[in-house]
Amino acid sequence: MPDSQLRVGLCASLIPVFTLMTASVLAHHPILAKFDDSQAVSFQGRVTAIDWSSPHAHVYINVMEDGEPVNWAIELESPVILEWSGWGPESLSVGESIRVSGIAARNGSHQAWSSAMTRQNGSAIFTVPDDLIETKLANRPAGTVPRWPDNQPRLGPPPGATGFWLATAASLMVEAGVQVPMDAYGMLEDIDDAARVAPFMDWSRELYTRRQAAHGSDDPLFLKCIPPGGPRQFQSPHAVQFVEERSRERIILLMSGGNGNWRTLYTDGRAAVNQISGNDDNPVFYGRSTAIWEGDTLVVNTTGFNESFWFANGGLLHTRLLDLTERFTRRDLNTLHYQVTVNDPGAYTRPWTSSWDLQWVPGEELPESYCQDNRQ
Repeated sequence: MPDSQLRVGLCASLIPVFTLMTASVLAHHPILAKFDDSQAVSFQGRVTAIDWSSPHAHVYINVMEDGEPVNWAIELESPVILEWSGWGPESLSVGESIRVSGIAARNGSHQAWSSAMTRQNGSAIFTVPDDLIETKLANRPAGTVPRWPDNQPRLGPPPGATGFWLATAASLMVEAGVQVPMDAYGMLEDIDDAARVAPFMDWSRELYTRRQAAHGSDDPLFLKCIPPGGPRQFQSPHAVQFVEERSRERIILLMSGGNGNWRTLYTDGRAAVNQISGNDDNPVFYGRSTAIWEGDTLVVNTTGFNESFWFANGGLLHTRLLDLTERFTRRDLNTLHYQVTVNDPGAYTRPWTSSWDLQWVPGEELPESYCQDNRQ
C-alpha cells in the first residue's frame, strides 16, 4: 500500500499506549474519551490548514484514499503546552507533507490524536517533552513567603514581579491517606478501586464508576466547555492566579483554562455573590465564597453550587448540598498547599479531605486558553 494511503491497524501495539499517554498528560481531557487506543492509524498527507485554537491545536491534512483526497483533523496538545515546548503555528506550513502516527476517533470520523508527527526529512514536530513541567520549574529561584506590610502572606507575586500557580500531575482528588493508582486525568488504573477514592453512597459510587468506564467521555467540560468549579480549577494543566484587592476586601481568583472564568472570595464577611448573579434558588458553577485568614492560611467556605459540572477530574460528583472548605497555605515562594474538605451529605456518607501542592511559575503572565475557541 502506498505511503500516502491511510493505514489502520486494529492492534494497539502498533502505537504503545504508554507512549501515547505520557506524551499527553497535559491535555484538556482524557485522550481516550474521544480516541480509541485499539484503532491505531498511520498515514501521510499534505497540510491544508493549521488551527492554533484552544483547547487543542489541530493540523488538517489531505490523505489519499482510493485515489481521492480525504481531509483529516489531527489533534494535538493545547497551544499553551505546545508554546511552552517551543512550537508555534508558524512551525509548520500549509502544503508541507507530513507523516502522522496516532489513534483514531471513537465515532469513526476523520479525526486522529497524534502521538508522532514528522516532516519528510524525518524530523519530529509538535513534540511535548515528558518532563516539560519539571523543566519549566527547575530553575526557579528559591525564597521565603512574600508578605504584605502587615505580614500577611501574599498569594500572588512579590512586589513588582509576575507569575502564576500551576497544578502538576500530583494534583489528584482522592481521600487523604488512601493510595489509589490513577493517571493525571483522575482515571483509575483499576476500576475496582473506585470505592476507595471517597466515602461514596451507593448511587454516587455507581455513577462515578460509569463515568470512569466511559473514559470521561460524558464530561461536561469536554462536551460543552462547562466551567471547572470546585477543586477542579486547581487541577487544570494551565494556571490560576490570585489578585488580592485588599482595599476592597476581596480576592479575585483568575483561571487561564475554561472560558476566562473567575471567582470572587470576599474577606469581610459580606454575603457572597458570583459573576453569574443568583440566589439560593439559582446555584452557580463556582458557588458563593467567603474567606477569612487563620494565621498564614486563607480559609474559604463555598456553598450554592449547581450540579451541572464535575467538581474534580475523573468524574467525582456532588449535589446541591455540597459545602466546600478550602485552605490555602503558601509554604514558601514556590509552593502553595491546597487542602479541601468535602461535605456533601447528598453524595457521600461523611465529610472527607484531599490535598496537593500548586507550584509557582515566576516571571510570566497568566496564559490564555479559552475552551470555546474550538469545541473539539
